[in-house]
Amino acid sequence: MAKAAAKKTAPAAAPSVERRPALAGRVVSATDVKVEVLPPAERMSLRAPEASVAALSKALGLTLPKQPKTSASKTGRTALWLGPDEWLVIDEAGKDPLADRAGVAALHSAVGISHRNVAFAVTGPAAAAAINAGCPQDLSLEAFPVRAASRTILGKCEILLLRTAADAFRVECWRSFSDYVFTFLSEAASDAAA
Repeated sequence: MAKAAAKKTAPAAAPSVERRPALAGRVVSATDVKVEVLPPAERMSLRAPEASVAALSKALGLTLPKQPKTSASKTGRTALWLGPDEWLVIDEAGKDPLADRAGVAALHSAVGISHRNVAFAVTGPAAAAAINAGCPQDLSLEAFPVRAASRTILGKCEILLLRTAADAFRVECWRSFSDYVFTFLSEAASDAAA
């Protein structure tokens, strides 16, 4: 009895997976204020005791801020102080902060949250007014200077707010709230322009 010739087939190519950012390309411009979705970034939630901060700062390439309402930036990477032992690290250059801190033996907890958050830029002379339509944070330059960072609320959801310039802010929120936040900021921008 002759054996049937085994049919050889080439392995199937792995399906291509493309990351599709939430709300990509959405922009609203009004007089004196613009709201736009920022490109994807790498993000890490970091918790660590004081004794671990120096080792983590060295591994991440920037000094983790230790004071409330502050941030630190270097070469496309920003760390926002969220609490006495908590930071959000954002890398807009595409480098993975989670990988950079992997060799640190000092006690810490790090979780990659790149796909959880969406960020918006709110810019222009009326940027603070648009954000203050739903955020109780005092956004005067005296109370919230450039590089200030805060966990706060906008309307009905939690946001992280970073002042990047006198008339520019980065608003971070969870992806599931991104449409709400964008719509809220868009309407507030139109009202601020009026």
